[in-house]
Amino acid sequence: MPDYTEEHARAGIQTKLPALETWPNQFPGYVITTKFPEYSSVCPKTGLPDFGTITIQYMPKKDCIELKALKMYLLAYRSLGIFYENAVNKILRDIVAAIRPEWCVVRGEFTPRSTPSPSAKRKPATTSKIAGCPRAKPPGANFCHATSHCPSDVSIPA
Repeated sequence: MPDYTEEHARAGIQTKLPALETWPNQFPGYVITTKFPEYSSVCPKTGLPDFGTITIQYMPKKDCIELKALKMYLLAYRSLGIFYENAVNKILRDIVAAIRPEWCVVRGEFTPRSTPSPSAKRKPATTSKIAGCPRAKPPGANFCHATSHCPSDVSIPA
């Protein structure tokens, strides 16, 4: 089988997928977690299917993702040739563009075809001060203060 090419690496990244519709958020300061256990796409090199679970977690600002639109968006990956690492990054990019959340994490856990059980998680670089949080995070702490609504490893600056 030939080596991986730049074409393989870029496959699917710029593909237009169904729109992520939104609805106006009515409450501040809460976290939405959506798990999609039926994710599938196609390896752009081998043509073999990739299966896994996509978990999306975010704290909304003005808008939330409409769940049926999210399902249609994720189902569009079924016939798309894209490496799953790229899919996780594309999903994060598209969600952030659609709703501009306080922070967002997209995690892909993929089932193995034979031996390894890979996992990909996309998280932007963190800072000592969490976007939207008035308090600084203590050194070595996972949270900026005593409440668990503000995880430092998932912040996306506004």
